[in-house]
Amino acid sequence: MEKVLTIIDNLSEWTGRIFSWIILLMTVLIVYEVIQRRVLNTPTIWNFEVLLQLFGLYFMILASYGLLHSSHVSVDFIYQRFSPRNQAILDIISYTIFFFPFWIIMLWQGSRFAKISWDMLEKSPSVFAAPLYPIKTIIPLTAVLLLLQGLSIYIRRFLIIFRGEKDV
Repeated sequence: MEKVLTIIDNLSEWTGRIFSWIILLMTVLIVYEVIQRRVLNTPTIWNFEVLLQLFGLYFMILASYGLLHSSHVSVDFIYQRFSPRNQAILDIISYTIFFFPFWIIMLWQGSRFAKISWDMLEKSPSVFAAPLYPIKTIIPLTAVLLLLQGLSIYIRRFLIIFRGEKDV
């Protein structure tokens, strides 16, 4: 069981490490657009849409990495006062009530959304007409990565309760 949980954690870790480099590409594109627009007075029609898609990819694909490192919003000032066992109990309750139903809706609606986009080979309505179906496919992919990481955390919380360990 520990090996499987470690593999899941490593998947989230490496997804985060690899895709975090998108921010560097976005920075280069922003600087390029500023120079084109402000210095050369020749703005691009493609840059803004590419940046939107890159930011969408960045935001979505790093969600499991954020979950692994507990960087999502939480009420820490209450949570930190609990013992590790009580923290684990609270995590199990909140994952059961909030995380898993959210995941079901995200996978269901995201898959539907991506399928419709692929069926019509959806493009943006702008002059650039960038294809939207690849970026919409990231939604169900993100849901799968989030589920794996969420299950890893969920199982580890049960191990904390039953083994009495401080952190697994």
